[in-house]
Amino acid sequence: MHYPTTNGDIEVTRDGYVAVVEIQRPPNNFFDIDLIHTLADVFDDLDKNKEARAIVLASQGKHFCAGNNFGAKSAETTHPAAMALEGEFSPLYAGAVRLFSNKKPIVGAIQGAAVGGGFGLALLADFRVVSPAARFTANFVKLGFHPGFGLTHTLPKLIGQQKANLLFQTGRRINGETALAWGLADVLTEADSLRAEAITLAAEIAENAPLAVQSVRATLRQGLADAVKHQTDHENAEQAWLGKTADHAEGVKAVAERRPGNFFAS
Repeated sequence: MHYPTTNGDIEVTRDGYVAVVEIQRPPNNFFDIDLIHTLADVFDDLDKNKEARAIVLASQGKHFCAGNNFGAKSAETTHPAAMALEGEFSPLYAGAVRLFSNKKPIVGAIQGAAVGGGFGLALLADFRVVSPAARFTANFVKLGFHPGFGLTHTLPKLIGQQKANLLFQTGRRINGETALAWGLADVLTEADSLRAEAITLAAEIAENAPLAVQSVRATLRQGLADAVKHQTDHENAEQAWLGKTADHAEGVKAVAERRPGNFFAS
């Protein structure tokens, strides 16, 4: 089944009891509000589908999700600074909370880059299968900006506070091998077997009693959606004021021009 979005489709196919959800915005699979809410609609539908017991979240093209397209003209109205609302809940993060509220286990197939909000989307999954070429980066400080998509909650919980501090404050990127060593990834495999390995892991989950799997998952993720809601409220407020600074404008320009930022602490 195809779910159309403004800049591409989300396609859902089935492999036994595994639903494969593929984002089709190659090669970079940039996100926007439309994509996140359509993806949440897809997950809502799969929660109601008894024939889908586990989900593989994948992307078509070179990268899993390279975040927002700061080089595009539309970035002025679609990047998180424009979507951050002072004193209000961001519509982007409303979609993120919906995604973190889904009931069925998710295996992420992460190829290439998972950048910024794309990194946040990768952490939606219960498990991540990666290739050596995977690249994870929370590069917000390089944009003069604050992390979002609940990353300031999900990343420290997954890899520990100190490693999360390192990634957040340096904007450093890590590869698939490091992701596996840090506990960010669960399976490391070659790129040509990435999708198959993700489906194999999802199928191993799906062969178990579905109500029991969902019950265990709900226990282990208890309070997660509420925590993401609380954290994205804070992230949104920080993004709202930082998005007005000269440093953020310079950071966006620098990333689009593929050069280091020249910041003034404005």
